[in-house]
Amino acid sequence: MWNNIQLLCSIFEIYWVKIDCSVTSRFSRNVITSQAVNRANMSKEAQFDVELPKTAFITNFTLTIDGVTYPGIIKEKEVAQKQYQQAVSRGQTAGLVKAAGRKTEKFSVSVNIASSSKVTFQLTYEELLKRKFGKYEMFIKVNPKQLVKKFEIEANIFEPQGISEFEVEGTFLNNELLPVVKKSFSGKKGHVSFSPTIEQQRTCDNCTTTLLQGDFVIKYDVNRDSPNNLQVVNGYFVHFFAPKILERLPKNVAFVIDVSGSMYGQKIRQAKEALTKIVEDLKEEDHFNIILFESSVSTWKDNLIQATPENVNQSKEFISQINDLGLTDLNGGLLTGIEMLNKAHEAKSVPERSASLVIMLTDGDPTSGVTNLRQIEENAKNAAKGKYPIYNLGFGYDVDYAFLERIATENNGVARRIFDDSDAALQLQGFYDEVANPLLTEVELDYKENGISDLTQNSFKHYYDGSEIVVAGRIIDNDLNSVTAEIKAQGVSIFEVQHSSLEEQQYIFGEYIEKLWAYLTIQQLLEARSIAQGDEKENITAKALELSLKYKFVTPLTSMVVTKPEDNEEKEAIADKPTEGTDIVIRTLIYLTFNGLGQGWDSTSSDWFYRISCYDFVQFGELANRAPGWPCPSPPPCPPCPFSPYRAYTTSHACRTSLTAFFPTQ
Repeated sequence: MWNNIQLLCSIFEIYWVKIDCSVTSRFSRNVITSQAVNRANMSKEAQFDVELPKTAFITNFTLTIDGVTYPGIIKEKEVAQKQYQQAVSRGQTAGLVKAAGRKTEKFSVSVNIASSSKVTFQLTYEELLKRKFGKYEMFIKVNPKQLVKKFEIEANIFEPQGISEFEVEGTFLNNELLPVVKKSFSGKKGHVSFSPTIEQQRTCDNCTTTLLQGDFVIKYDVNRDSPNNLQVVNGYFVHFFAPKILERLPKNVAFVIDVSGSMYGQKIRQAKEALTKIVEDLKEEDHFNIILFESSVSTWKDNLIQATPENVNQSKEFISQINDLGLTDLNGGLLTGIEMLNKAHEAKSVPERSASLVIMLTDGDPTSGVTNLRQIEENAKNAAKGKYPIYNLGFGYDVDYAFLERIATENNGVARRIFDDSDAALQLQGFYDEVANPLLTEVELDYKENGISDLTQNSFKHYYDGSEIVVAGRIIDNDLNSVTAEIKAQGVSIFEVQHSSLEEQQYIFGEYIEKLWAYLTIQQLLEARSIAQGDEKENITAKALELSLKYKFVTPLTSMVVTKPEDNEEKEAIADKPTEGTDIVIRTLIYLTFNGLGQGWDSTSSDWFYRISCYDFVQFGELANRAPGWPCPSPPPCPPCPFSPYRAYTTSHACRTSLTAFFPTQ
C-alpha cells in the first residue's frame, strides 16, 4: 500500500500517517489512516491515494472532516453504477480504484477542504497472505510525498503454530533508517514498528523532501513440526497443509513458446534468456521438450527427453537459434504440448510417480489455425482431461489475459502476466521457480464429519515446495467441537495422514476464520465464474455477490459508494475492484477524451472500458475514428483483427499503434 495526500503548493500539511497491520493465521487486516490540515486561506482540494495488493479486498473507507464522518457503503455494482451514471451526467464523480503496478492497485479519493479545516482519511482492506518460496510476505507501499510529523507503521502477527523466521526489508531503508525499524518475535507473536522522526525522514540535513518512498516488506514463516495445522473458531475451521520434508518428484514439462512476429526484439531475447536458465536448472530425473508456435508448430524433439547434461546442452543450442516469424497458431502449439505429455505417459517413458505440466508463454491473440477462443479452450480441456496443470504466461498488455486465465483455470493451473520491462527474463524465471520442485500430486483433503458444509477447494493437482494448501469450511453442527482431516496424495511414495483440530484458538481480531473462509470462497467463486456459462454462471454470480455484500468486500461484483460533501452538495464517488484481465481507468476522463475526438460510440455507456496506446495523439485521433477491424494507419501494414464479445480486439500485434475495447468482466 502507499499513502499519500497530494499537495497543491504545499498548502496541505499531513501531520499524522499510520499504517496498522494485524495478522492472524495468515489473514491480514490493514488500516491506513492519514490526517491533514488545510493551511491556505481558502478551500482547497486534498487527494488521498493508497496502493494496495491486487489480491486484497477493500472492506471499509471513512472520510472525517471537522469531526463529521462520511462512511463508504458497499453495494451491488449495478446499483452503484446507476448512481454513478446519474452523477456523471452532472459531471460530479471520478472512479476511485485502478490498476497501479505489478502487485498493486490504487485507491484514490479527493475532497474540497475549507481553510484551516482538518480531514482524516481511513481505508481498511483484508487479504490472505500466500506462502511462496517458504515465506509469507506482507507488502506495504510507502509514499507520503512530504515530511510527516508523526509517521508510523505497526504490525502485530499472531500464528498459533509459532513463528520460526521473521525479517523486514525496505527499498528506502538506508543506514540511518535501518535502526529505526524495531522487530521482535517470540513464540506465537511477532511485532514490527517503524516511526522515524521528521529529521530522520529528510533526504539531507536541510532538505524538505522525504526518504520515505518505496517498499516496506515483512516476511515470516511458521514452525513446521507437523505438516498440518487445523483451527476451529466460532463455527468455522481452517486447515493449513504444508509438509516440510518430502522427496522431490521428477517433473515432465512441455515448454510451449510463442515465436510469432509480435515477439520481435527484446521479447524474444528475454524469452530465450529465461528458457536457457530454466533448462539449466532441470534435474537429471526430469523430462522436457520445447514446442515453438508461429504460423505453424515445430518441436525440438519428437518426444519428451530426459534432462541429461548432454540433452540440456543440445536444448540450449536449439534455443539460441530461435527466431521470431509469422502469425500465432496458439491452438496448435498448446495441443502439441499436451499431446507430448499424453504420449510420454502412454509409452511409460516418464516415471510413474512424477508431476507433468505445460508452461505456455505468449504475447498475443491467436491469428493462425483455430482462432475462436472458446474452441481453443474446449480443445485444451478435452486434450488434457484434467491430468496436467496448464500455466499460462501472458507477455505484455496486447495479450488477452482473461482468455489465458480461463484456460489455466479449467486445467488446474494459473495465469500470470509478465510485464514487458527490462527484467522480464527474471520474471519468467521467478514463475518457473515456484513450480520447479513438485512434492505431491493428486492431493485430497477430506473431512468426514457430517456437520461440515461449504468447503472451499479441497483437491489440488500438485503441491510445490515452499507453498501451502489452505482449506476452510463451515461447521453447521453446534455439537461438533473438533474436525478431523484425512489427507491422501501421491509422492515418491503414497502419502496418507490423519489430523484432528486443536482447541479453539486465541486471536487478535474476532471472526477471522469466518472472514478467511469468505475471502477464499469469493476468490474461488470468481475463478469458477470466469469459465462458467448460462444458468451456472448466474448461480455462481449470485452466490459470490451475496457473500461480497454480507462480508463487505469490494470485489468485481460490488462497488463502494462514498458520499462526499462538496460546496454544500453531496457527491457520489464509486470504488470498483479491477481485474487483471482489463485496464481500469477513470471513466469521466475517458468520456471527455473520446467526446473531444468526436468518435461515434455511446461514450456515456457504463458497459465499455477503453485503453489507448499509440505513437502520439495524431494517430490516436485517427484510430479513434476507425471502425473495429480496420488496419493500423501507419506502416507496416497490419492485418484486420477479429471482433468477438468474449475478448478484446486490437488492430495489430506488429504495430505499436492500437485501439483496444475491453468488454465488461461481469
